[in-house]
Amino acid sequence: MTTSHSRPKAPQPALTDPVRNPVNAPAPVRTKRAFVLLLLTLFVPGSAQIVAGDRKLGRIALRVTLGAWGLAIVALVLLLVNRTLLIGILTNTVASLLIIVILIALAIGWAALFVNTLRLIRPVLLAPGMRPIVGVALVLAMVLSSGTLGYAAYVLNVSRNAIGSIFSAGPAIDPVDGRYNFLMMGGDAGDDRTGRRPDSLSVLSVDAKTGQTAIISVPRNLQNAQFSEGSPMRQIYPDGYDCGNECLINAINTEVTNEHADLYPGVADPGAQATLEAVSGTLGITVQAYVLVDMDGFAKLIDAMGGIRIKAGGWVPLSGDMVDEANGIHGMPTGWIAAGDQHLDGYHALWYGRSREFVDDYARIQRQQCVQQAMLKQLDPATLLAKFEDIANAGTKVVDSNISASQLGSFVDLAMKAKGKEVSRLTIGPPDFDASFSTVPDFDQIHEKVDQLLAAQSEKSAGAAGDSAEGDSIVQAGTAPGRLMAAAPLTAPAPSPSSSDFTPVTTTPDGEPITEEMLNQFKREGNEQAIRDLVATNGQCRPL
Repeated sequence: MTTSHSRPKAPQPALTDPVRNPVNAPAPVRTKRAFVLLLLTLFVPGSAQIVAGDRKLGRIALRVTLGAWGLAIVALVLLLVNRTLLIGILTNTVASLLIIVILIALAIGWAALFVNTLRLIRPVLLAPGMRPIVGVALVLAMVLSSGTLGYAAYVLNVSRNAIGSIFSAGPAIDPVDGRYNFLMMGGDAGDDRTGRRPDSLSVLSVDAKTGQTAIISVPRNLQNAQFSEGSPMRQIYPDGYDCGNECLINAINTEVTNEHADLYPGVADPGAQATLEAVSGTLGITVQAYVLVDMDGFAKLIDAMGGIRIKAGGWVPLSGDMVDEANGIHGMPTGWIAAGDQHLDGYHALWYGRSREFVDDYARIQRQQCVQQAMLKQLDPATLLAKFEDIANAGTKVVDSNISASQLGSFVDLAMKAKGKEVSRLTIGPPDFDASFSTVPDFDQIHEKVDQLLAAQSEKSAGAAGDSAEGDSIVQAGTAPGRLMAAAPLTAPAPSPSSSDFTPVTTTPDGEPITEEMLNQFKREGNEQAIRDLVATNGQCRPL
């Protein structure tokens, strides 16, 4: 018996409703229904369940979907208005772990919704020819949805592990005079080595606001390097690292590691820290952080990038074993890198940056600067995304760095600002100083040159220097020969040996093409001078 207060029952769906009851629907309608449910699950997860299945499950899934969309919109807004904060969140170890867990959970949940949607489709009701097509469509939709989220979680986890392997957990660093100065050291590392002698030393000085960058190269054979104020090594060498011809700046790392590590209690790498202090005192600037790269890791990183492209000014040998160490003579080269446009893999890029046979250290420094610039120029977002795992794994070959992981967001953002901007550079040796300068350096002159370089950079950042060139153009600190080069305006340099305005030397003075066989024949004859004459321009280089 019913009363007047009884609630009427909810209307039951008609058996002819093709959405919830497709049994009596014609085959074309059932096929259309199947694809609509797949598309609903792909673009609005949970909506297929609301219209054709378990509404409670659909409402829960839809709330999760809307929440995920909200987070995606927040991330997009941060990308536009505060990119540093977004990158900082993604590189933070705790936050990134939480994001990885969320992405995995969303991937699993989305896959479960597709399985549920397949149950709602009821493949047995489809025409036999449509069943495999719907099955393939479902698999593709799952790959696009759950697969993408799963891969994003994987990439983020690879990044998280690489960051933990490479960077420190120490405090963040502040800019000095508006700049971050990073010491880049390249050398060979191994379990059987204690204290490395860096083969290359260069400072990347970056404007903290604009990303305007200068590269200052310090020759490894610089003598009497000055330690910065407050350096523990000033107790031993108050007047500089002046113990004779063996006291080259690249020997500091080994000496401190083996003999003076007690002066640096609590420092992870005393030798690297002491070298940083020596470079700071020598250049007259504050270098805040260092990165020490194993050369094998350097080659793998370039391979992971897909190689680098450069314009080489002269032929560069892949030197054989040393046969006369006193005179620096090697055996027959194992190969040559030709002058002209080159696409170098990691092995050849490593040789291009390290080879110094037939030329001096300063030609090698110029090539090292060129390789660094090529890497900065060519490591674009598309390359990074396409080869992320290989690049991250190669990056773990970085031996040591005292850069704090907590600051990676701001530094990545700064690197993105630096893309496409003019790079200035200075070498404490030719072409900016003469070849003997590293033996008896005048540190007041070095400080003056460095100040000129960075002052010109500040003017560019402020817009006072006018429109600057785009791309890979190089600014030199000076161009005239002599102990100290003339202080030409940094914004309008004359052509120099390492500027972009050069023609690769591919022929002899008589016009005969230079070939690998020609160079090897001179080597077999012992005519080293002929080779030196033909490869004298191999310090000229620019990235393509």
